[in-house]
Amino acid sequence: MLEIKNLYAGYGGSDVIRNISFNAKPGESLCVLGPNGCGKSTLLKSLARIIDYRGSVSLNGRDITALSRKELAKKIAMLGQMTQIFFSYTVYETVSMGRYAYSDGFLKNPSSQDEKIIDDVIKELDIWDLKDRLIDELSGGQLQRVFLARTLAQTPEVILLDEPTNHLDLKYQIEFMRYLKKWVKDNNKILIGVYHDLNLVQHYGDTVVLISEGEVAIQGEAAEVLNSKTLTAVYGIDIQSFMKETMQKWIVD
Repeated sequence: MLEIKNLYAGYGGSDVIRNISFNAKPGESLCVLGPNGCGKSTLLKSLARIIDYRGSVSLNGRDITALSRKELAKKIAMLGQMTQIFFSYTVYETVSMGRYAYSDGFLKNPSSQDEKIIDDVIKELDIWDLKDRLIDELSGGQLQRVFLARTLAQTPEVILLDEPTNHLDLKYQIEFMRYLKKWVKDNNKILIGVYHDLNLVQHYGDTVVLISEGEVAIQGEAAEVLNSKTLTAVYGIDIQSFMKETMQKWIVD
């Protein structure tokens, strides 16, 4: 169980998120929604201990501030919108970095167990034929799948996603979300993702935390939140009516 209680965080002494509290349980895909600037990414950075926060974040009853960086990397992994490329590693080398927390040093060769995990995740994400390619030669969609493979190679208990499908075409968005949903269920992991596409949330989200101006406006089952008047109030538009109107355009007599 991941438990967040009374979380405050921000930048330059000013809080962006305030008094955020919610739980996420194994096997659950939790979606974080809200308008631009409401604090969604700040929340994820807090959960990953990238920025300082006040309040508590605990995993299986243990506060994450008690974990070393290496221990934390074994528990929580974060995948952002797109990671900058500083060095031109191969796909295999990039995915291998996900096993760093389990090694004795950066230049150590991976163990046989590490190699099996790396090979399996590369094959599962259908990038085996790219394993010897340099990552700066890949398309945005291919690169995001490589970074997802690196994230899964960490074998974390919690995965944090910050708008992960932004650089994927529709086919890969669907495949990406289907794979993650199944991975979370099959492995009894926790997924917390920030999304803008409410259709993806409708299909693949179990629960939703809706944030407005840095605070939780509503939380609950995805179907309940996505059909609430609170959603309309937060976004300033009748989203349900807009979605229905859009769907009518796809209906052919």
